[in-house]
Amino acid sequence: MLDMDAKIKIFKALGNETRFKIFKNIFTGGYACSIDESQPKDDMIAQATCVTSIAEQFDFALPTISRHLKELKDAKIITMTKSKNKIYIEPNIETMKEIASCFKTLVGDYEKGVVFQFDNTK
Repeated sequence: MLDMDAKIKIFKALGNETRFKIFKNIFTGGYACSIDESQPKDDMIAQATCVTSIAEQFDFALPTISRHLKELKDAKIITMTKSKNKIYIEPNIETMKEIASCFKTLVGDYEKGVVFQFDNTK
């Protein structure tokens, strides 16, 4: 379960326009990577997005894209797996499900009229 600090880190990571666009395209399959045809089609790595495919879509150097990806990875909303000379990126579905559940709970509580009290002692 994500604690408050982890949730804030996610929102901060997605608060940057470039990172949000990168994440959106990773999540929706908006990038195509040169698929390794020797791998079975159900092999997750063979179907994942690679860093070079992302960099081609932006007017930034590869190190800049890598820094944005590191922020997304540190927020645990993407996973990165190295295979040979490529790094493959996928959305972290479990984290996204948990964030979605948080919003569903907030909306449900709002519709029920539940009042939430903030604990400012932290």
